[in-house]
Amino acid sequence: MSLKTALYPGTFDPITNGHVDLVKRISHVFDRVIVAVAAGTHKDTLLSLEQRYEVASESLKGFDGVECVTFDGLLVDEFRKRKVDVVIRGLRAISDFEYELMIALMNRKLNPDFETVFLMPSEEFIYLHSSLVKEIYKMGGDIECLVPEPVEKRLKKWFPRDDR
Repeated sequence: MSLKTALYPGTFDPITNGHVDLVKRISHVFDRVIVAVAAGTHKDTLLSLEQRYEVASESLKGFDGVECVTFDGLLVDEFRKRKVDVVIRGLRAISDFEYELMIALMNRKLNPDFETVFLMPSEEFIYLHSSLVKEIYKMGGDIECLVPEPVEKRLKKWFPRDDR
């Protein structure tokens, strides 16, 4: 069986250049990539679900075969609903692997057809995390090299700050 459709879920609060890099690389392997922006009820998000969807969609606009959707609920249910072949998860460090392995195994327990593929980011993005981007932005730092242009533009609009 060839793998044709990949689901790349996350809260994307906000989407970073690391996320975009993974989508670019995934889109070369799969015919179709669904970037699923999760409601993320377990996380305290800065951006609303609609805002996260808006900037993710705009940031990924030029990629063939890539679409953005939102979802609320269990990933295993979204996997089934979207009829995808595999879920993609990015791994930056060993701590990511431990967490992601538990989630992947639980999803497989809930649905034996659930498959997870782990992908490491490019070296230039290994340190990049949405939480760091938010902290840097809130503290007045420059995030231009960390996020796609639509993210920086929207953050300045939605959360103006006094840039000294």
